[in-house]
Amino acid sequence: MTAFVRRQAAGLALLAVVAVASLLAGPDYLLGTARRLADRPVAFGALLVGVYLVRPLFAWPTTLVAILAGYAYGPVVGFPVALAGTTGSALLPFLAARYVGAGSGLVGRLADSGERFFAATGDLRGMVASRLAPAPSDPVSAAAGLSGVSTGAFVAGTAVGEVPWTAAAVLAGGSLDRLSTAGLSAVGWELIAAGAAVAVALLAGPAYRAATARR
Repeated sequence: MTAFVRRQAAGLALLAVVAVASLLAGPDYLLGTARRLADRPVAFGALLVGVYLVRPLFAWPTTLVAILAGYAYGPVVGFPVALAGTTGSALLPFLAARYVGAGSGLVGRLADSGERFFAATGDLRGMVASRLAPAPSDPVSAAAGLSGVSTGAFVAGTAVGEVPWTAAAVLAGGSLDRLSTAGLSAVGWELIAAGAAVAVALLAGPAYRAATARR
């Protein structure tokens, strides 16, 4: 078995683990632990680091963990903590996808589409627009890894594009009196519409140039 085939097999196994873990591990136990540690900043910080490391494995949304940061630390401290954690945890599926590689078939075609997208937009602009768009974080990270986006552009674009989502989640967490699944709605339709509009504006120029080049 070649190294590439082994990497592809490892990637498929990882996807299976993520699918099973996301079905079995809901946020209830995490929220209960966070409530118990909320008045112990150091212990809560250790919890956040651990959660950010395993978050992609359980397919938990980044806003969920940002809400925890806002709940424990408030918006002033919680925002930089949550933004750094979100950006760092996004690196995990990015690097995993880069390691596994695109291969052929559907994944290969997706990688080719991603490469054309980032070739038209540039790595940094494409990443900022992808993060501002209301799309799940981990598929975006994996697509960027398959598409050959540079690590620097990925980190910078993720940090910039996640600002509005992280800010909304941290503010929502800071306003909660008690953590519960019923109170974890941080992103309203207004923010979703605004993020999508800015993403479209960022992509308008590259899209026009690409369309013009085909004529």
